[in-house]
Amino acid sequence: MNIFRFIGDFSHLAAIIILLLKIWKTRSCAGLSGKSQIMFALVFTARYLDLFTTFVSAYNSVMKVIFLISSYTTVYLMYVKFKASNDTNSDAFRIEFLVTPMAGLAVLVNHEFAFLEILWTFSIYLESVAILPQLFMISKTGEAETITSHYLFALGIYRAFYIANWTYRYYTEGFFDAIAVVAGCLQTILYCDFFYLYITKVWKGKKLTLPA
Repeated sequence: MNIFRFIGDFSHLAAIIILLLKIWKTRSCAGLSGKSQIMFALVFTARYLDLFTTFVSAYNSVMKVIFLISSYTTVYLMYVKFKASNDTNSDAFRIEFLVTPMAGLAVLVNHEFAFLEILWTFSIYLESVAILPQLFMISKTGEAETITSHYLFALGIYRAFYIANWTYRYYTEGFFDAIAVVAGCLQTILYCDFFYLYITKVWKGKKLTLPA
């Protein structure tokens, strides 16, 4: 494992910790998209079912367990524990319009037509668009809390470092996974506008608000 993947993994972990702390400390999930969190839970479930069949390393297994537990904990907090604070009016993105096409694409375009491989491919495709309900929610409300902005920024950094990881592996190992790279680049592109607003506003101590 190289430094780029390591930083990417811990940026991803930091994003999850920020999210859970935000919900627990404020006793509220206001400003957060539960639908994005449902899709992330689907992503980790589909990707990490191989936890029971394949052992890569202790680090790999521990991270898989952490991401699975944290994703379902987040969904529980949003839809059960603090359900009253869940803004369903603003969180109105129709996720079936993302989940269904990504599932179909995974069946059609994959490295191997095998059950776990299709699930892994589905998780890659779905992760690339899982943040859309959250971005849609921000566009609908016109603003995001600072802590929510930090969460999204950490997610974007995670993906950016994974692109660096793929680049490094291509030049040092000759490894290239077209599915992961294309989906990862799409996911990063979705964050571009947010990055600009984050750097120009949140870094200067302002609340992230969309231009009128």
